[in-house]
Order: sequence, then C-alpha cells, then structure tokens
Amino acid sequence: MADTKKPAKKRAKAVKHAKPAARKAEKVLVIDVGGTNIKLLATGQKEPTKIPSGPNMTPQAMVDAVKAATTGWRYEKVAIGYPGVVVDGRPLLDPANLAKGWVRFDYAKALGHPVRVVNDAAMQALGSYEGGRMLFLGLGTGLGSAMIVDGVLQPLELAHMPYKYGLTYEDFVGKRGLEKYGKRKWRKFVFEIVEQLRHALEAGYVVLGGGNLKLLKDLPPGCLAGNNANAFEGGFRLWGKPIPRGPASQPTP
Repeated sequence: MADTKKPAKKRAKAVKHAKPAARKAEKVLVIDVGGTNIKLLATGQKEPTKIPSGPNMTPQAMVDAVKAATTGWRYEKVAIGYPGVVVDGRPLLDPANLAKGWVRFDYAKALGHPVRVVNDAAMQALGSYEGGRMLFLGLGTGLGSAMIVDGVLQPLELAHMPYKYGLTYEDFVGKRGLEKYGKRKWRKFVFEIVEQLRHALEAGYVVLGGGNLKLLKDLPPGCLAGNNANAFEGGFRLWGKPIPRGPASQPTP
C-alpha cells in the first residue's frame, strides 16, 4: 500500500549575514599653538613634542616645523588650538605673540589632512569637561574662557568685557593685573571675578587653567584645577572621541 504521508517540510536554514566591519578609529594629531612653544601629540603617544615658537613664527613656518617634527608619524586628521579668536573654524585675528598671516592661511591644504581649528582655551575646556554645565577660565596673559553645557562647546570672549573703573576682566586677572596689583590683590580679584561669572552663567562648576593657576594658594569655591595637558584630550574629542554626558560630580560650593 502506497505511503500517503506528505514529505516533511525541510527546516529553513538560518541565513548568516556578514557582520559590518568595525570602523577603525582614525589617528589625530593635536597642535597646541603658543607664543613660546608649539606642542604636538598624536593618538597613541604618551609624551608631547615641543617646537619653539615666538614673534617670527608664521603659519607656514609652523607647518614646516610640524612636518619636520612628525616625520614617520601616522595620522589622518588634525586639531589645532589657536591663541586667538576663532569663528566658524577660522581665526579672526592674528595672535598677539606670533607673526602675521594666520587669518587667511589654508591649514588643511598646507598640512595635507582635514583640520579643525578652535580657540586654545576652548580646546582645553573640552578636554577638561566632565559633564553638566562647566565654565572654563584660563588665567594667563589674558583671560581665556569657554562654556560647555551638556556636551555642547561654546567659546566665549569674557576677557574684554567691562568689569569696573572702566577696565576689563583681563585688566584685573590677566598679566597686566598681576603686574599692577601684585599677587595678593590679584588673588582677591580672581576670587571675586570667578564667583561673579560662575553665578552669572549658572555654571555647575568652574575649571581654572592657564599658566598663572600655580600662583593661587587656594581655589575659589566651586572650582577645579585644570591641566594644560587637557588641551590634547580636547583635540582628540574635536574629532569624535566620546565626550562625557550627564551631570558631573560637583566640587565643594
């Protein structure tokens, strides 16, 4: 007698899909431009390289020196911390302590890689950020400033805003203020101005950086000490390294 059972359906084979290839992180060269030195650090390196700068340093001379110092280095993108006002990724004015010609210079073409340029204080702020609402103030020749709110960077130009007696914030806490009033009064002005700006901008915390940070005996309330090395971290974050999100652990009010 013929078998009337229908043949069992074959179980469908699972289709194996190829996994997308993991995207390889691109290496970044960070250039921190200063009036005395230009500091370099690339992805994977531990110690920065220094190049002397000064009043005769043009942007082309900077590029030539960077290329010579990075012979054999591998990187695909470049981040530049610029000692001056930067708007829409372009320098607006030449640096005070370097030669002329920085405003219209084509950095990407000269370096042969995509380039992002930000103010040097903004780059250090980005590298110092731990989440929440952070105000960065750089105590140096002038007063560098930047604000980051929930991961969004906003460079500021607080230095030349009027403070009192017809003078600016920079006149009191910059190099001129330090030389005019001495360390004791300068420290007093730092505490006053930091407190005023922290409340005015509703910052959850303030990070203080710059070369004159070391002259403070104590930090103003709500402040953390920054580190110049954070500028390199900021340069890496400019090209996609993750930025902290959410609230930060707050310093003592």
